[in-house]
Amino acid sequence: MARIVFVGAGSVEFTKNVLSDILTFPELGDSTLVLHDINAERLATAEAMAGWMVAKLGLGAKVEAHLDRRAAVDGADYVINEIAVGGHAATRVDFEIPRRYGLRQTIADTLGIGGIFRALRTIPVMVGLGHDLAELAPQALLLNYTNPMAMIPRAVYQGTPFKNVFGLCHSVRDTQARLASLVGVPEEEVSYVTAGANHQAFVLRFEHRGRDLYPVLDEVIERDPELRRTVRVEMYRRFGYFPTESSEHGSEYLPWFLRHDDQVEHFRIPVEIYLRWSEENLDTYEETRRRLAAGAGVEIEPAMELASEVIHSIETGTRRVVHGNVRNNGLISNLPKDACVEVPCLVDRSGMRPTAIGEMPAQLAALNTTFLNVGDLTVRAALEGRRDHVYHAAMLDPNASATLTLKQIHDLVDEMIAAHGDLLPEGVR
Repeated sequence: MARIVFVGAGSVEFTKNVLSDILTFPELGDSTLVLHDINAERLATAEAMAGWMVAKLGLGAKVEAHLDRRAAVDGADYVINEIAVGGHAATRVDFEIPRRYGLRQTIADTLGIGGIFRALRTIPVMVGLGHDLAELAPQALLLNYTNPMAMIPRAVYQGTPFKNVFGLCHSVRDTQARLASLVGVPEEEVSYVTAGANHQAFVLRFEHRGRDLYPVLDEVIERDPELRRTVRVEMYRRFGYFPTESSEHGSEYLPWFLRHDDQVEHFRIPVEIYLRWSEENLDTYEETRRRLAAGAGVEIEPAMELASEVIHSIETGTRRVVHGNVRNNGLISNLPKDACVEVPCLVDRSGMRPTAIGEMPAQLAALNTTFLNVGDLTVRAALEGRRDHVYHAAMLDPNASATLTLKQIHDLVDEMIAAHGDLLPEGVR
């Protein structure tokens, strides 16, 4: 049976969702579920949860828990990465220091100052994991959920011998479902082509039985003033294609919104919302731990997580299309070949096969390139130990450069480096 490893298993709510899927697929019920986390208490909670779920469902799955990563990944078939290096404390730093400089953020995990520093904290760990997999599980499939998605898989395939890494994100699937709902067409009847950089991909084709649905969407938007007060609809109206990221998240990748009070108010942008979500996640973890200690268990409900669907397709041959984040290498011909791009991937027993898109519309490729430039410099900073590239990435970030002077950006970067300290790569700190 498949050996499925969860790296960062102490992210208990996410682990529960993926386990719920895996354990309710009959073909995967005898898998070996391997949990790894560096936090012993969280690892014990995840182990108790997984054991309870297996027993509740009466399955033959085996559960292992390892504080040592190498022991966990040895012989793995699939590795699901969900780490958050530095945890809630590092997230608070990513918001609090930029706030003092007048820089607004909403999620701060994909681009911007927060995204740059989350990447810098995460890449050294991922490089270590990539080297472990190259040695101990060279045929494994690494499925990454950790943001920033355009940087983390790239750091693995660029900085280690291990290349079989795919990034997974819900944004494309959720956007396609949302669009189908808006135009009143069953999702299974809609034909899409969606591609670009993660969190800045665009729906390039949106059709129903050969009929372009974008004019229908235009009519819906024209009738609904509330829709027009969202960042993603504003981006659609200006660039001509619907973006895949939510309005609150998408606003911080761009220079036109967060620095302006009137834009924040008009588009109802929830500044620093991720801090509230992060605190709620801490509460959810504590409640889960209490329930397990009391023998109450957790809810087992399939969540249609992408990692579990990929594993099921490969193990059973069931064909699915999943959007994956992979090395471009010409898949989108007018984006850099070394960039990590998000494209449809056909998944079956032979693995994940990315789809070549060709050229994106020029305005979308230009916008994506701005996004990817920051990621390129951040990955280089981490892999090469180049502190100067951290400054370069921050100076080119759209939101930071629209809000701060060059000196303010330089001072902010210095303060962030000092605050995160040993979590950052050598040569940067």
